[in-house]
Amino acid sequence: MNSVTTVTLVRLLVAMVAGGFIGFERSYFGRPAGLRTHTLVCMASSLLMLVTIYQKDWFPITEAVRIDPTRMAQGIMTGIGFLGAGVIMKERLSVRGLTTAASIWITAATGILAGIGFYTAVTLVTILTLGTLSVYRFIERKIPMLTYFHHTMRFLRESTMPEREVRNLITRHGCAIVNMSYTCTNEGKYFDYDMIISTRSQTSMDRLCQTLTEQASIIEFRISPTGD
Repeated sequence: MNSVTTVTLVRLLVAMVAGGFIGFERSYFGRPAGLRTHTLVCMASSLLMLVTIYQKDWFPITEAVRIDPTRMAQGIMTGIGFLGAGVIMKERLSVRGLTTAASIWITAATGILAGIGFYTAVTLVTILTLGTLSVYRFIERKIPMLTYFHHTMRFLRESTMPEREVRNLITRHGCAIVNMSYTCTNEGKYFDYDMIISTRSQTSMDRLCQTLTEQASIIEFRISPTGD
């Protein structure tokens, strides 16, 4: 393994680990852009720097020709941002598609490397990206992350459950209320509690759903995850 290959592997691995550490912290606290997203973004940035550092290895520079090929990389990455934004979906407080957007970005960076003939980096980053999307997914499922949910409850106005009882109901099932708002709809016919709740256990959420189903005073309710 020559020096260029060694440096390329080491720097991509360092970017993978660094992005993974940052992403783990975000995932642990239930943020939409988590472990895999941050790792892919960090690796993509490392790739673009490798293109600049090893420019002499893939483009023969002469005194008669002066070019700045990194401008092309900048243009590609700027344009790919629109494609990445197109796969990110936001429904109320739920955000989807962040990891897909990051994978599109790193795919674009890989394409730049392939275009300049930097095949060693292409091979390495492809393997590392597949490892990030598969192995890290398994890790995310195993670690006890704090997950956030958007939760709404609707009552008839005359039979609304008091706020204290609602809070006790949520906390009794191992969940915590991050914030809460209130809405009176349909010309005062219905009263809605709108809140963000968090938990580290899917079992707690299952038990909460079962309890809410059995509450006769609740006309309807909704629980939807806010993560990626």
